[in-house]
Amino acid sequence: MTIEPEQMGEKLSSILDKYRRDGGMLVSILQDAQAELGYLAREALVEIATGLEVPLTQVYSVATFFRAFSLTPRGRHLIDVCMGTACHVRGAVGILEAVERETGIAAGDTSEDLRFSLDTVNCVGACALGPIVIVDGKYEGEVRIDRVKSLLARYQ
Repeated sequence: MTIEPEQMGEKLSSILDKYRRDGGMLVSILQDAQAELGYLAREALVEIATGLEVPLTQVYSVATFFRAFSLTPRGRHLIDVCMGTACHVRGAVGILEAVERETGIAAGDTSEDLRFSLDTVNCVGACALGPIVIVDGKYEGEVRIDRVKSLLARYQ
């Protein structure tokens, strides 16, 4: 998603006003900014810091502390592969490798066409259904390597 600087400024100003430019609401402001912009570009972090009158280092620290925030563009489809103990013993490593092969990206990366972003998670709390792959928030349980290609084909 590419957004013009003046549009970004307007959107961020609106978000900052929504929270009355209260620095105590930084996490919520970052959440709204990412939802609106797709990711937290450096320019957005600078504008948020300026609007809140807090140091950029403070905004950056919060944005990099939480895994939910991304400082780089994310794909249209977000894929998480659970690597928790139950999923691991049921073959999550092979599932991750299959997803990496099919998408052409490694965990932590986004495809060049911005179609997919791939991450691993430690546990999603659905251990009885492992291994689990989550695509755009939808849980796929008992995933097998031979099902990965058809699973991802739904999101082409």
